[in-house]
Amino acid sequence: MLKKLLKLILQYIRKLDKQLFVLVCGVSAFSVLLLYSMVHNDVAGKPSMYKIQFVCLCAGAAIALVMSALDYHKFTKLWFLYVPGAVGLTLLTFTPLAYKPAENADDVAWIDLGFTTLQPSEFLKIAFIMSFALHLSKAGEKINHIGNVALLCLHGAIPTLIVVAQGDDGTAVVFFFMFVCMIFAAGISWKYILPCVIAAPAAVWVLWNKIMLPHQKMRFLVLFEEDPMSNPDFADIAYQQYWGKLALGSGQVFGKGLFADEYVYVTYAQNDFIFTYVGQCFGFIGCVLLVAALAYICMKIVADSRIAKDPLGKYICIGVFAMIFINCVLNLGMVLGVMPVIGLPLPFVSQGGSSMISMFICIGLVLSTYSHSEKNYRMFYDAG
Repeated sequence: MLKKLLKLILQYIRKLDKQLFVLVCGVSAFSVLLLYSMVHNDVAGKPSMYKIQFVCLCAGAAIALVMSALDYHKFTKLWFLYVPGAVGLTLLTFTPLAYKPAENADDVAWIDLGFTTLQPSEFLKIAFIMSFALHLSKAGEKINHIGNVALLCLHGAIPTLIVVAQGDDGTAVVFFFMFVCMIFAAGISWKYILPCVIAAPAAVWVLWNKIMLPHQKMRFLVLFEEDPMSNPDFADIAYQQYWGKLALGSGQVFGKGLFADEYVYVTYAQNDFIFTYVGQCFGFIGCVLLVAALAYICMKIVADSRIAKDPLGKYICIGVFAMIFINCVLNLGMVLGVMPVIGLPLPFVSQGGSSMISMFICIGLVLSTYSHSEKNYRMFYDAG
């Protein structure tokens, strides 16, 4: 009995994507260290935030390990449970349970549970990845039939429009990007892609002139201002990015360390602008290493999609890749001042229990596709 149990454990370890799991845990542990430094230096956040982050890291890692041992087909088939649950939870943001993290916040994307707050859209992303992957796999070779394309577009539009109604434009972009990447990976025909590309300029004109609000336009226009802080019209909007870039550059090449005497204050440094604190503590070298780690995570997930034994596993991996990749690009872009501030966290790094656990659940899905794959992709496969 003991030998059999040991054999199962060894088989489980052998099939586990150890590179991806260890790297994700390493980046997440780095997040806890950063938050502890912030609390110790009285820079930002609540004293308990690094403890909550650590608990969520442990819980998320445990969930991912359990999920890796289970067949991902079993998860996706339960769409009639997790889709209504995720949508219903998200719709609670339109009730008195809704919570606004700041008075000047544009979005109401959290719910107040009394003892803590929760961002339901993080779990809506998971539900969308699994349900849309299942939808694409069911469509199969008939994906380019006009009826299937219409249903797939409706599937992508529903969660996107829900978060738009919340005022969470950043998350809406994430949903749209996931939809595009997954449907493209499924083999959508160019006869549908080309008309969308041709219509894109007109859609952008309508969006800019008829839909976007003045403060949303200002977030784009400020990027083209040479000295926005000297312009009263842009000073308030440019404030966070201005101090964020000063903080990012203050660490120079090697940084000030985790426990220096002085740091540049940046609002929401523990959340959307945590990369500025990385720059202060670890300098240019630390920033490059963190970006390299996040890039490798994305590459590894794409590699796992290549060895998935069926289209369902492939689409799940592509959905998770798209979610992590676009979050990284938009977060780093707004910190560097080349993209508008739209309130997106840096995956596995920014403070947030909902985000941390949801990211690990997504990693668990990828680990499951890897563990249950019968093929090997030589780029990352260790024959030993």
